[in-house]
Amino acid sequence: MKVIIDHNSGYCFGVEFAIQIAEDEMEQSNELYCLGDIVHNDMEVQRLHKKGLRVIDHGKLKDLHDCKILIRAHGEPPETYSTALKNNIELIDASCPVVLKLQNRVKHAFDKMNEKNGQVVIYGKNGHAEVIGLAGQTNNEAIIVTEEEDLDKIDYSRPVVLFSQTTKSTKGFYDIKSKIEGRFGDSSKVVSGEYFEAHDSICRQVSNREPRMKTFSEEHDVVLFVSGKKSSNGKALYQVCKNHNERSYFIENSSEVNPDWFQKMDSVGICGATSTPMWLMEDVAKSLSKLTVQPVTNQ
Repeated sequence: MKVIIDHNSGYCFGVEFAIQIAEDEMEQSNELYCLGDIVHNDMEVQRLHKKGLRVIDHGKLKDLHDCKILIRAHGEPPETYSTALKNNIELIDASCPVVLKLQNRVKHAFDKMNEKNGQVVIYGKNGHAEVIGLAGQTNNEAIIVTEEEDLDKIDYSRPVVLFSQTTKSTKGFYDIKSKIEGRFGDSSKVVSGEYFEAHDSICRQVSNREPRMKTFSEEHDVVLFVSGKKSSNGKALYQVCKNHNERSYFIENSSEVNPDWFQKMDSVGICGATSTPMWLMEDVAKSLSKLTVQPVTNQ
């Protein structure tokens, strides 16, 4: 049985950048605070905790003074920066450049919509760290939509501008866009873009992985998708694998591997989310060593 690790899987630029900044900073000090999990992967969070990274929430932030706090790749709302200034906190900003650019676009759109009594709509997961940061650019007035039923929150007598969380599914975004257009009807204002604007703000480093996952899952008899259960990107990419290979399994680490999955096959593919470290996929591959007769390779 041959085991292949997908070399295109693993950290996106934003996550890799944030973790590198955290590790560099911890070389200079024994402890560093981080607002929320630096990445949606418990195994990596545990590894960094041993190095001194201490996860806090926004409630704790208000009680801290005269310290350093890391802002992770997901970005933060304006209130975080205001609190840090008030409490003499040094922020180490590791926000993903793609997210920061989107925050600026959302803020500009919000100001524009205010001039014509319009609405900012964000396709994303309510409560997700990135979405909180984006909504913060609108004084938390943005309408968050995830499912079709959420579209009832929108007032279709007023203009709408639509954005997406950077890690959402491209297909999901365009489905939501189409459904909003349908609710507006055939108004000439909608056709002209006067009443409805849609901006595909999905990160291409993330969305480009979808076709790769399709190809990769079809190339192997069994696929092990390694990801934290809290990762939105992980859930979306795993579903791509599952859609194209029924023998795809979602696991967090090597302890969840089931030997019964590997009956009558030639190859196993190991891949993961943009929040999955390569070392974790390699650890899963090593756990299969008793079942393999060929060396593990990267593809």
